[in-house]
Amino acid sequence: MKVCVIQPRYSMNYADADACFNEMLALTDRCDGSLDLIVLPEYCDVPVATPDGNAFLACVEKYNAVIARKAAETAKRCHALLFANYAQKTDAGWANATHAFDREGNEIGVYLKAHPAPSEVKTFAQGGNGLDCAYSYDYRPPYMIEAEGLRIGFMTCYDFYMYEGFAALARQNVDIVVGCSHQRTDTHGALEIIGRFLSYNTGAYLVRSAVSMGEDSKVCGCSMVVAPDGEMLLDMKNDVGLGVAEIDPRKKYLKPAGFKGAMKQHWQYIDEGRRPWLYRPAGSMMLADDDHLPYPRICAHRGFNSIAPENSMPAFGAAVALGAEEIEFDIWSTKDGELVSSHDNTLDRVSDGTGRIGDYTFEELQAFDFGVKKDEHFRGLRIIRFEDILKKFACTTIMNIHVKIWDSKSDDPMFGKIAGLIRQYGAEKHCYMMSSNDSRLKGFHEVAPEINLCVGWDGNKTDMLAMPNRALAVGAQKVQLFKPYFDQSSVDLAKKNGILCNVFYADDPDEAVRYIDMGIDCILTNDYLRVSNAVRAHVKEKK
Repeated sequence: MKVCVIQPRYSMNYADADACFNEMLALTDRCDGSLDLIVLPEYCDVPVATPDGNAFLACVEKYNAVIARKAAETAKRCHALLFANYAQKTDAGWANATHAFDREGNEIGVYLKAHPAPSEVKTFAQGGNGLDCAYSYDYRPPYMIEAEGLRIGFMTCYDFYMYEGFAALARQNVDIVVGCSHQRTDTHGALEIIGRFLSYNTGAYLVRSAVSMGEDSKVCGCSMVVAPDGEMLLDMKNDVGLGVAEIDPRKKYLKPAGFKGAMKQHWQYIDEGRRPWLYRPAGSMMLADDDHLPYPRICAHRGFNSIAPENSMPAFGAAVALGAEEIEFDIWSTKDGELVSSHDNTLDRVSDGTGRIGDYTFEELQAFDFGVKKDEHFRGLRIIRFEDILKKFACTTIMNIHVKIWDSKSDDPMFGKIAGLIRQYGAEKHCYMMSSNDSRLKGFHEVAPEINLCVGWDGNKTDMLAMPNRALAVGAQKVQLFKPYFDQSSVDLAKKNGILCNVFYADDPDEAVRYIDMGIDCILTNDYLRVSNAVRAHVKEKK
């Protein structure tokens, strides 16, 4: 694959705007059909340093539409993937955006800069450029597009300094990172270190385009192509023009995962030993994952539903705030394929609606009140999506996810969508999937082998060893025993084979303590605080 970075002249003199912009267009015209991927620098529509926000805006308004057309035309003319950074119009003004085009000149993605720089965030009155940066304060997974079988991630200028984000980008399994950049205060040496560090830690090729601030400049420039092993394949320094390199983005750099370890990508090796709760963003809110969080645990069944409506954000929030190691919830599919949380498949008990969840679209379900039947104070609560739970609580607690659509043998088990959402929010190791349908658990394992499984009760009331034996057959890490259809032999067989034991359920503290003494690892309860306090006191006393 032949990739090209365009590095135009950049002037500190605002009067040079037309000349610099036209020179950049002329460089773009030099691209030809031999190229497979073309990257232009940041702010193609602001080709010079601007004295203030008004001048910045004037450049955008003058050049934005021109470069947008040029980018699409060049992609089509060269029959190449093309990436160009120019402002994106929003309801609140303009945002820093990298636009992706396919070989026919169709726009196939828009990446909004994840970390707008201070000069972009500040208003005109504050001496900045007043860009729309509101989106950057909301949680978003790393942006990635797929084109021609390649997974492409993005970095724009200030993004390159957020090293903690490299790991998140790596976990998207990107093949190429497109970098439209300036970085006008960094030396060539620093830029080379950052670029090599990024490629080595993401396992991806970096294709970075910047601007030249002159042949004597010690900063900026360095449009580059870097291989996953950190090798610098192209470094333009201060050169103005086109830089071309050959890459094989499907070829991954593998190294021993530790001394005499298995061959893996560097980021995979690092993830094996990562302790994310120590240092990732919002680390103080993160919980150790399901494989490392100690037992015994108390799981808030449908959240802390003795004080708030079951399967609601208040119920989950109350449980997490009180330190619940786990929360349990159920998911169904709506008529339009949205995954929502409700214990029942019908609306009558849990809302002021009637009928089956699967007979309504998600939008139609929003008409029903899911709080008022619990208490007048919760009037107005709406049904929540699986993604809403992940977005708010991913990695803050372990999620015991009862996939009711598997129990019901739905025509579409939605394996891909469920796994995709969990991966999107980085919760693979902070959740496990529970179902009474063994074949569906096996099917999900084929799609997402990294996510733990839990075998649920299938109605067998006579064979006390049935559940641990089913877990062995499925390869599940856990069983969720269902009272009263288990005994000590159930627990002993599971433990003998390394299978963890949940029990559904105990709302009586004395009963919960007895289960702990039987060797139960996790107790589901509807009365989280009372049961949790009793179990914690009992465990402390035993120590």
